[in-house]
Parts: sequence; structure tokens; C-alpha cells
Amino acid sequence: MYVKRAFDVIVSIIGMLILLIPFLFIAIFIMVDSRGSVFYRQTRVGRNRVNFELLKFRTMYVNSDKAGLLTVGDHDKRITRIGYWLRKYKIDELPQLVNVLKGDMSFVGPRPEVHKYVALYNAQQEMVLSVKPGITDWASIAYSDENELLARSDDPENFYINEVIPSKIMQNLKYINKHDIWVDLTIIFLTLKKIMIR
Repeated sequence: MYVKRAFDVIVSIIGMLILLIPFLFIAIFIMVDSRGSVFYRQTRVGRNRVNFELLKFRTMYVNSDKAGLLTVGDHDKRITRIGYWLRKYKIDELPQLVNVLKGDMSFVGPRPEVHKYVALYNAQQEMVLSVKPGITDWASIAYSDENELLARSDDPENFYINEVIPSKIMQNLKYINKHDIWVDLTIIFLTLKKIMIR
């Protein structure tokens, strides 16, 4: 646990220092592309059901989330032009380095969900809340094309609840039962590989 936390703190600090200038350019692109804040904050459920504000670069038009929490397809009309590219290469997730440094999240761990979907978990599925959530996990790799899967479904919301969430949690429980720093490094490597392939 101490090794994992030390890794999170050191790498998140180094990452933010290296990405400071790119972050400034991304912020400018977002502001020029559409009105609204550079960042998007959303309440997620963390370890032991403790709420925290997850931070992302804003990729949708302001108040678009009121039309639904799920984005369907890579070209959802609510997504801005720069937002499409930020999402495609997962750049929108990079501000979560702040969440990692604060201790809300880790680099690797089950992706945190919103209350709406956590409320549907059964007793076994709630085990994913026993560990700190992460920026990436096995499920993130397996469902790197999640938006497109939802787009091919006749009922994206139902498909997400009954197919995607249970499958993701199975992957998360697998991680909880067997993980160490080497597993974490493997997941990070495979995540970066998946992004580069995109």
C-alpha cells in the first residue's frame, strides 16, 4: 500500500510538471472552441462510498450532461470539436493527476462511478468500493471502445446497466483479488499501448 501511494505521489507530481505547458495550450484550445469552464467536475463515489469531485478537461458543451450521463458514440453531438480529440486519446482524463495527488484516486484501480449506477450494485459488486478508484484498470482496457458499443445498442442505458457494468465489475474484482506494483505497471503500459493504437 505504501509503495503504491509513493508511486502515485511521485509520478503525479512529475506528470503535472512535465504537462504544465501542454495543459496551458489545451486550456486555450478549449476556451476558443466553446464557452464554459476549462475543467469539468463531477461527483463520483470513491473508496468506502466517500464522495469526491473527479476532474477532467471539459469535452462537452455546457450543461450537456443534463441530457444524459452516457455519451453514445465518438461523435455524440454534445461533444465539442476539441473534445472529440481529447476523448479519443484520453487526454481529457489527465487532470485526474490532481485527484491522484490529493489521494482521492490512484493511477490504477476501478474506475469510479456516479451515484446513479452505484445505487444498483449488489453486495458482491460493492466490493469494488473497498479500494481506491483509479484512472485506469483492466476494464478500461477491455472497454476502450465503450462509446461505440453503446452507439450500436438499441437501448444504450439498459445495455450499460445490464451488460457493461457487470462485466466491468468482474474485471475490477479480478484486480482486487490479485494486484501489486507489477500488475499496476502492466495495466498502465497496456493502457498507453491501447491509446497509441487509437
